[in-house]
Amino acid sequence: MSTCPGFFAASSSQRCRSGLAKVSAVVVMALVGAGIFAGGLGAQLPLAHVSSANHALGKHLAAYQALQDGRVEDAGALLQAAITVDSKDSLAHQLLCRVSYAQDDDDSAIRECELAASTPAANNEQASDNHLWLGRAYGLKASHAGPIAGFKLARKVQSSFARAVELNPSSVAALNDLGEYYVDAPFIVGGGIDKAQALASRMLPRFPGAAHLLLARIAQSNNDQTAAEAEFKQEVALQKTPEAWIDLAHFYQTHGRPDDAVAAIKSGLAVDRTHGPALVDAASILTAAHRDPSLAEHCLREYLSSRAKSDAAPAFKVHLQLAKLFAARGNTQEADRETEAAAALAPMFTRRSKSSRGL
Repeated sequence: MSTCPGFFAASSSQRCRSGLAKVSAVVVMALVGAGIFAGGLGAQLPLAHVSSANHALGKHLAAYQALQDGRVEDAGALLQAAITVDSKDSLAHQLLCRVSYAQDDDDSAIRECELAASTPAANNEQASDNHLWLGRAYGLKASHAGPIAGFKLARKVQSSFARAVELNPSSVAALNDLGEYYVDAPFIVGGGIDKAQALASRMLPRFPGAAHLLLARIAQSNNDQTAAEAEFKQEVALQKTPEAWIDLAHFYQTHGRPDDAVAAIKSGLAVDRTHGPALVDAASILTAAHRDPSLAEHCLREYLSSRAKSDAAPAFKVHLQLAKLFAARGNTQEADRETEAAAALAPMFTRRSKSSRGL
């Protein structure tokens, strides 16, 4: 799914692949595009690397796990306590940025990520992640800013993503976000298809699946849907992941091919072993296409019961997504139950969400 700042595209989010986050970049996207949405410590890792990731998190492991589980208030409290002890804790500021980002609090996310990016990090990988999340935070604010403020923020998005790639050229998340920025952003703020094409060429030898995803975005921008479909299928052939199938499904859904979208989703579910954020994207596509609400519900419940939850698709937002599904069917009791589950994880966000809907 697209992770670009909504400022540039109406459907744009951490290559956070989740359709719940409409801003990463690229913006999400998710992270996102994004993958998953979120590079470095935020990415879903093979089991062999979990212990090393836990070591890198060190004293913040409990806060990180709370964030992944969607317990944002618990995560925030732990991280605030850590910063009280050490105000120059770069990783604590980055994780606090992500706590705010998950709740769509752009100003707090920017403040914390600016602190993270300006404070010495443990290594280049962490420093890269700091800048990646800073770019995503700027993108979140740009998604609802006016034209003048949006253009100023866009420059900051681009420079943050470029710095993330410079610090860690092996970060697929940063490469994804920068590439999607190039595709979606106007030339005047550093975008450009020529830049995206050059980046895709650099990515092909080491990250062919991600490169073909970027080439698909480029083809879409050029209104060459035949080439775009072929590139998405190349991503599927190389990656063989549910995320790749979901990218193809999203392409079909946005181009009026709901039957093909559903078929791609089912192919993705067939190879899904982790039950991560791709399930949330699958449910979002099904809902947008007005197809198979029972399957959408199944995807969301599978995600919530899995051990692969992440801030790429915050659990409290997934509960609210389920609440909307039930409300659309007239099942107010189940809808209320899901809303209560969301409120238990993120009470402030849930109150704001209910207020914005006039409930």
